Amino acid sequence: MSVYAICPFTVVPIRTNAAHRSEMGSQLLFGEMVEVMETKGRQWTKVRCLNDDYIGWTPSSQLRDLSPAETQDFRRNFAYSLDLFHNLMGTDEALPITLGSRLPYFDGMRFSLGTQDFTFSGQAVFPEDIRQSSAMVIKIARKLLNAPFLWGGRTVFGIDSPALVQLAFQIAGYQLPRTAEIQVNRGETVDFVEQAMPGDIAFFENNQGRITHSGILLPDSKIIHVYEKARIDAIDHYGIFNYQEGKYTHRLRVVKRIFAPDKNLPPVVIQKVEGQPLNQQALF
Repeated sequence: MSVYAICPFTVVPIRTNAAHRSEMGSQLLFGEMVEVMETKGRQWTKVRCLNDDYIGWTPSSQLRDLSPAETQDFRRNFAYSLDLFHNLMGTDEALPITLGSRLPYFDGMRFSLGTQDFTFSGQAVFPEDIRQSSAMVIKIARKLLNAPFLWGGRTVFGIDSPALVQLAFQIAGYQLPRTAEIQVNRGETVDFVEQAMPGDIAFFENNQGRITHSGILLPDSKIIHVYEKARIDAIDHYGIFNYQEGKYTHRLRVVKRIFAPDKNLPPVVIQKVEGQPLNQQALF
């Protein structure tokens, strides 16, 4: 019989190995649930994230076990926090949570987790009330502008590019995998970059041809992604152009579409960045 647990803290690291010095590949946000796959002593638990199947190791002390009934209830009944940062108010203490955290069995003002009762006065949305749209994706992504880059991060205090894409689509009603190289398998391919629309996902490759980066297309040949920080840069047929550095930083591989185009959004209008060489191989 499977055993499940929930994240009862603001954010918990998920590491590639059972050691604090190990690389952090992702994070759990408050209220997110995992399946317990293995334990190593009393300190470490190998988990599979229920929202995206990501597998890694977390400190056992930073998880709370769930009963089978709680697991079923919390998977169906929750709300997403829409605030970048907001305090949950408990009986004797406050607990900060971030954008995308889950409020289990939230009634619009209160919820309980085990023996703890919380009040939440911020903005929240129930999954059943979400209308999937590219406009919602872009609105959520823009909330994270200027969040610093952090490999494996998923919050305003540190985030990577696939996490920004994942979080924006998740709150807009569509669950994507955690990494860019798996995200690229979702959605429909946009055959010609000129046909790209706001809210489409652009994927980028490294020198070995591996997909390592993703971002969300915006109107007027712009893209929101994470490079040193969550930022908006120019994009054309070749890739992302950073005007501060005066160079292309990411080579475009493919554009994928998850949601139908939003007619209320102006077009992307991909155009070549002015004044750049035509030799694509010399750009990176």
